[in-house]
Amino acid sequence: MDGMAKTSTTTQGLRAAIERSGYYPALVAEAVEAAVGGEPIRSYLVHQETTFDQNEVRRHVTVLVLTGNRFIVSHTDEQAADTTSPTPYATTSTESVKIGRISSVVVSRMVANPEQYTPGTLPREVVLTIGWGAVSRIDLEPAACGDPNCEADHGYTGNSTADDLSLRVSEAGDGPETVRQALAFAQAISEATADVTR
Repeated sequence: MDGMAKTSTTTQGLRAAIERSGYYPALVAEAVEAAVGGEPIRSYLVHQETTFDQNEVRRHVTVLVLTGNRFIVSHTDEQAADTTSPTPYATTSTESVKIGRISSVVVSRMVANPEQYTPGTLPREVVLTIGWGAVSRIDLEPAACGDPNCEADHGYTGNSTADDLSLRVSEAGDGPETVRQALAFAQAISEATADVTR
């Protein structure tokens, strides 16, 4: 298959995944396609999440796209009518990040019965965390010395964590195909960041 045919197939696959999510597909697809532009798509992941907020059910869809040069993140949320809008509405945002800016890709896998694990078995759950420096979380706590009777101020100690995007998919909640797609996307973005650093 030549590169042009592969690109067309990948673009059609992304469009089909957005439509399968059933979450305002025309709105989501338009936003994602505008952000991607004419670049060939290397990999993608579409994840729809439903949350319960008091008496309301809210849906959220995240679309991740990897091109040759960029990582694109799209979020779409629906909102109930409020003081700013008399009717329900949806908000779609896209962010485009140069691959060279990605500082970390963390893939956490949860497997059942690890003593019986065989290579190639799908994990029950995958958490994909990608950091590029847009959002950092700092966890601070008072520093202490080894003396339990010391009342001196030792300042603070803590950790700074890149926390730009964290996405959890599970076989029970999202299905095995979404878990498989999450692993494929994680591998593709890890390989893309490795290529940039060479």
